[in-house]
Amino acid sequence: MRKGKFQLGAKGLLLAVAVFAVAVGGVQTVFAVTSSSENYQLTETQFNGGTVAEGCSEKYCTQASIGDTSRTTGKSSAAFDPKPEDDPVLEVIVDPGESNLGVLTTEHTATKTLIVRVRNNLSEGYIVQIVGNAPKFGNHSLKTTSTPEASKPGTEQFGINVVANTTPLIGAAPAQVPGGQGVFGSAVDGYNTPNVFKYASGDVIARSTSATGRTDYTVSMVVNISNNTPAGKYTGDFAAIVIPTY
Repeated sequence: MRKGKFQLGAKGLLLAVAVFAVAVGGVQTVFAVTSSSENYQLTETQFNGGTVAEGCSEKYCTQASIGDTSRTTGKSSAAFDPKPEDDPVLEVIVDPGESNLGVLTTEHTATKTLIVRVRNNLSEGYIVQIVGNAPKFGNHSLKTTSTPEASKPGTEQFGINVVANTTPLIGAAPAQVPGGQGVFGSAVDGYNTPNVFKYASGDVIARSTSATGRTDYTVSMVVNISNNTPAGKYTGDFAAIVIPTY
């Protein structure tokens, strides 16, 4: 997965955000190895027809799928590998690619979405966590709140939620794939209310209490700056972690 370089306005703010996926089960932990430069980050350097890191125990397997960069377009993609329906599995992938937040001013909110896709046929379900520090430059981290708040242009703020929003117009509710069968995963309190955002590293943002098949969670990020926000290149690395429950 690639770390994008985002231009955040005349104040000279840049924001680089990288997100990678981790599936955890029993004593097995699956993670992506990171390599980076000033302008980008790859969470798996062994790209080919579809890179998958896999760990198995006697009861189930966990996978973190990174995607396919073998296409001639130069763009990467992410997809689940075929898996027998009766094979116990917990998988998670996050879309790779770059995003441009455009020019950030104190009058407007910068936004980004990422989709965390979870495929699960473990009967007891799972939780989804987001881990990582708020974007930081030098000793200054963008402010976060422990309680959900509305997006406030002109006030320094970094927050996320996992629902469809109208202010700003961003995000989507958790969705089952394929559709037409209800949704078996949901955002949790604090991250399930439209138009308000919060962030704390390690928070559980979504959960499922049963075997769900595939559920897609759209994580919406908002970034606001104030006149007092120091100019600089802000970076943030976030991991989407999925843990089975019993």
